[in-house]
Amino acid sequence: MSVLLLPALLIGAASGASAALTPGDAPLGPGGFRWLEQGGDGGPLYMVISIEKQMVHVYNGDRLIGMARVSTGKQGHRTPTGAYPILQKRQWHRSNIYSNAPMPFMQRLTWTGIALHAGHDPGYPASHGCIRLPYAFARQLFALTQIGTVVEVTQGRLNPALMLDSLVLSDPGSTVVTFTPGATGQDMDRAPMLEIDPAIYGVWARR
Repeated sequence: MSVLLLPALLIGAASGASAALTPGDAPLGPGGFRWLEQGGDGGPLYMVISIEKQMVHVYNGDRLIGMARVSTGKQGHRTPTGAYPILQKRQWHRSNIYSNAPMPFMQRLTWTGIALHAGHDPGYPASHGCIRLPYAFARQLFALTQIGTVVEVTQGRLNPALMLDSLVLSDPGSTVVTFTPGATGQDMDRAPMLEIDPAIYGVWARR
């Protein structure tokens, strides 16, 4: 696949799925963070990081469960954008590149030195490319994530987005259907219906 498909990103900025904790809540200062709960609807955990807003939002399925201020790469050491699975986790780690600098609760995104870790947030981009997190937030996040958890680094966006594989986009006969949590019956009436093989459905029903 040429484009990563995030498993539970069937929501958008206007879906209202994350109303319990929103960017409109009291703004966070440098080093600030907020947790709502440990999990959402049982979906996969993933993160969206905005370089422009210097913020990370943590999602579980279709639910926003936490947010924090971050400090990304300074000029000359910009944090690259893209979708990255966590490759390695080490609770106590030191930089192999920058003077053995401590990187507590390190979660590696690339093999070229980009990682999430606890660190100082002066209120602006100040790292050598890593994403610095508040210490207590980094510790709790470290306990929630797994190898393979997706971290999407964006320039300005913080909300989840549905990303489709190029094979789907290039197929003129394909249809993408998403369902908004909390949709009314009238909304669902307008949604396209999917054809289901009764034989297969019957197998599911008997389980």
